[in-house]
Amino acid sequence: MILPPGKIPPEILEKTVFKFLGATRSDVIFGPSKGEDASIVSDGCKLLALHGDPISGASEKIGWIAMNVATNDIATRGVRPRWTLACIMLPEGSDEGLLERICREMSAAAEKLDVSIVGGHSEVTPGLNHPLVIVFAMGVVEDRGYVTCSGATPGSKIILSKSIGIEGTAILASDRNKPLASRFGHEFVRRAAKYFDQLSVLKEAMIAFEFGGVQAMHDPTEGGVSNGLHEVADASGTGFRVYEDALAISQETIDVCRFFEIDPLNLISSGSLLIVAEQDQAVKIISQLRENEVDASIIGEVLADAECRIIARRDGSTEPLPRPRSDELWMALKKDVI
Repeated sequence: MILPPGKIPPEILEKTVFKFLGATRSDVIFGPSKGEDASIVSDGCKLLALHGDPISGASEKIGWIAMNVATNDIATRGVRPRWTLACIMLPEGSDEGLLERICREMSAAAEKLDVSIVGGHSEVTPGLNHPLVIVFAMGVVEDRGYVTCSGATPGSKIILSKSIGIEGTAILASDRNKPLASRFGHEFVRRAAKYFDQLSVLKEAMIAFEFGGVQAMHDPTEGGVSNGLHEVADASGTGFRVYEDALAISQETIDVCRFFEIDPLNLISSGSLLIVAEQDQAVKIISQLRENEVDASIIGEVLADAECRIIARRDGSTEPLPRPRSDELWMALKKDVI
């Protein structure tokens, strides 16, 4: 089977990747599985949340993206990230200025998140045509514990913070700025590129988790909110119903997606947070988020039938929401647009 660009499909993960996980150790409390963002291990005294992520679909702001995306997956456990390790791989012909730019971006993001960069590796790698940055993030589980996507239960409400397609909008506005500026103007591109400032979900994750009633949280990265919903359903053995008219989407994202003829629901969406909350707590959590200047709304509910994964359209019709085969970002970047 020829694999599509981006994340390995979940059925291949189960058949191939998850079969080869090294030694079985009692200090691995929660290991890798479908739809989950971070592992939990014990050092004998404390529990630690661990996660690693590469950034391979962006050129501009790659250091900033990498730091935010990796720490987001610690935050979805209800854990504050503390430390990171970074691997920077540069294409042949790169100069010191590129390395410095990436390091400055990572440092600026880490400082804003109150995270230390404690090590890693950097090199020039033959065969690359653009930089590749991998960040490994860690945090300590505090007394309130942690959540996993497997905790979502039928009847619970699904909350989405901010709007869909945030990261994809920012990447396309930066890496394909010339055609977008030609169509919409430079001010439009500047606004859309500013979406990089929204990539962290640490604030809303910690507010929601500390408020209480949260069963699961998930950072919808590749495959967008559509794939994020499927990953939560995979992990919890449930289904979902979401409402198209409840999904917040900015005008910049609408225009970028129309320009590249892509579906915003399947566009990489770091910066959005999916929160599954107990039914009687969902509205209270949204109120708490809004009090702290984070937009959020209920977009659907968890269903008992794991095969029932549907979207209610604006016209009143209901249809299955398919799992995206690949992120729309890859398709947009391949297009020869003028």
